[in-house]
Amino acid sequence: MAVQASDYAGKVTVADGAWGTELDKLGCPAGFCREEWNITRPELVEQVAASYVAAGSKIILSNTFGANRFVLGRHGREEKTAEFNKAGARLSKKAAGEKAKVFASIGPSGRMVMTGEVTEQELFDAFKDQAMALAEGGADALVVETMTELAEITAAVRAAKTTGLVVAACMTYDSGRDRTRTMMGVSPEQAAKALTDAGADIIGCNCGIGIENYIKVAAMLKAACDKPIWVKANAGMPEIENGKVVYRMQPDEFAKQVKHLVIAGANIIGGCCGTSPEFIAAICNAPK
Repeated sequence: MAVQASDYAGKVTVADGAWGTELDKLGCPAGFCREEWNITRPELVEQVAASYVAAGSKIILSNTFGANRFVLGRHGREEKTAEFNKAGARLSKKAAGEKAKVFASIGPSGRMVMTGEVTEQELFDAFKDQAMALAEGGADALVVETMTELAEITAAVRAAKTTGLVVAACMTYDSGRDRTRTMMGVSPEQAAKALTDAGADIIGCNCGIGIENYIKVAAMLKAACDKPIWVKANAGMPEIENGKVVYRMQPDEFAKQVKHLVIAGANIIGGCCGTSPEFIAAICNAPK
């Protein structure tokens, strides 16, 4: 049955946790094109997806966050855009089976419209290519995530909607006096309106500086739109230890905030950087 945004309204659905940090644990080298593993190490990518399904996720993403032509071009893999995306969606679908839905991931281009590095049309074209490949790979829906510039995310949402799939749209809020604006100064209210106008079916936030900060952001998004609200926060602030990035927050500490997110209006709750299947299991078991 096709995914509908209404499937996630008025209740709480648990999504998955981080992909990048989980792939890194499995040996993905620093700076490597993680999406290439969809072809060269598919068993490890599927392992990450399956671990989240086993932990209780009803929504999982895909290893396609950086699989747009701009990011892949930095790795000399631009011509692999369609192949990497189709493979990423298929691997997540295989792991999900009948237990979860796949919201395939579309991340930022790494370029900015405001500085003239890229045009909105160029972004639209690139994200459309990615979205179409994800749809061909069997994605149930799409999530545009970790964006900070309205011009980029609205181009991505419009492109994703050409597939006919449900689209969730998430920005990262970690700036401003009370940490409720994106790096580019976008407020939750501005985002909710612009993303709704662009056609997003689900509105949300991800990444950022930690789960506590997203309680207030979720409430602001909920007040500004009538869409289901998606929240995937980091496991606190990253720290550097022996040359590696570590996250100190523990699963039970993270899960204690779930009830507050629900009160604030969150409908889909998962984790971002530093979270793991243990975090998802804790979310599943947390009071809601």
